[in-house]
Amino acid sequence: MNGPFTVLVSRRAEPGRTSEGTFGPPSRLAGSTGRLDEHGARHLRTRLPERFMTIQLNDAAGAPAPRSASWGAVFALTLCVSTLIASEFMPVSLLTPIACDLRLSEGRAGQAIAVSGLFAVLTSLCIASVARAVDRRKLLLGLTGVMLASGLVVALAPNFTVLIIGRALIGVVVGGFWSLSAATVMRLVPEKDVPRALGMLNGGNALATTIAAPLGSFLGQYIGWRGAFFAVVPLAAITFVWQYVTLPRMPTERAAPPPSTIAVLRRPRAPTGILAVTLLFMGQFALFTYLRPFLETVTGVGVSTLSLLLFGMGAAGLLGTYLIGFLVAKRLSAVLVAAPLALAAIAVVLVVVGRSLPATALLLGGWGLIGTAAPVAWWTWLSRTLPHDAEAGGGLMVAAIQLAITAGASLGGQLLDRSGYPSTFLASAALLGAAALMAFMASRPSRLLAAALPRGDGAASGTIAR
Repeated sequence: MNGPFTVLVSRRAEPGRTSEGTFGPPSRLAGSTGRLDEHGARHLRTRLPERFMTIQLNDAAGAPAPRSASWGAVFALTLCVSTLIASEFMPVSLLTPIACDLRLSEGRAGQAIAVSGLFAVLTSLCIASVARAVDRRKLLLGLTGVMLASGLVVALAPNFTVLIIGRALIGVVVGGFWSLSAATVMRLVPEKDVPRALGMLNGGNALATTIAAPLGSFLGQYIGWRGAFFAVVPLAAITFVWQYVTLPRMPTERAAPPPSTIAVLRRPRAPTGILAVTLLFMGQFALFTYLRPFLETVTGVGVSTLSLLLFGMGAAGLLGTYLIGFLVAKRLSAVLVAAPLALAAIAVVLVVVGRSLPATALLLGGWGLIGTAAPVAWWTWLSRTLPHDAEAGGGLMVAAIQLAITAGASLGGQLLDRSGYPSTFLASAALLGAAALMAFMASRPSRLLAAALPRGDGAASGTIAR
């Protein structure tokens, strides 16, 4: 029998208390006995020191058939990501004309960016409850429709209030879409292709992040800021039609309500993993947010060279998201630890060689290559650690990332104003080093399950990140 099986472990003093996990074939578990129930599943019961273990193996005939990959749907979701991220970051290069047209200060106009982040956090924490009762196909199409509506509302906004409503809508889409992304990909492609598919989604993210600000500035110069936002509308419409054609039906797979955020945090290694993700993004954005003043004042580059360097980072990020899919499939734990360590090293070296343009350009290319691709590894970790709670876990991760970006940018700015760029970059390195430590702890297999496994059997994919 090669089917999946479930392990229930309970203390003898507390027979009603159980925990759940998954590991490899129990062929070498001594003293096991078996029986068949009416469902055709075989139950083996073995006694370990101070533990009782019940193992359920599904017969091969009852195992689900292998999934066929829906790559057309993955491509459609990648276009959706690109359109979504372009919509989210386009105001960065259009604040001045927005403020002028709506008679606002640039600081108040900047709240249009902050409000989208706030609604992304709120949506990410609530989306699992909505998703349990709705076909994922309908939910994703609905979110895409909201993205289209957001573009129209912002482009036609007569005042600040309507602008904020439009930006709140895009925040809802950001939080909802990213929370569902890992769970959706897990249902579109076979398990072995999940890292590759997640890499494609993050590649769309990297592409949009690279071109959103300069494209918004270019379009705003010729067709105005409203025209720039309206340009997103036809892209959203194309995305909607493509998803409508390619996305299969994805009805809910669980009858019971999804776990709450607190329940997800009780899962083994989940709190440590979420903390590692938080530290990773805090460290990244404590430095990345202030790259422009660093490059202008320390490296001494002009606007054209600055644009070229940032474009190079984006291009390296695209390459990274392509390559990391191959790495995480075989060495996920190593990638989770090595990525923040490499970024921390780059942050430290930038302090030393920041006045050299060639060295800085090379280091920034490395930052883009690794930093843009690192989220793919963590989404893969999520799909393996919480395979049955991917929506709730994804929502928690999106909330953590959004809050980490805000906290990292705030911390970096305060340090920059008080002590200059060296303290900002070194603080970034410290946060990234802590992220590597937490990643190491999060990627370690459970001691209990490791002890229960006979040597040579190994752990099955699904719950222990390798």
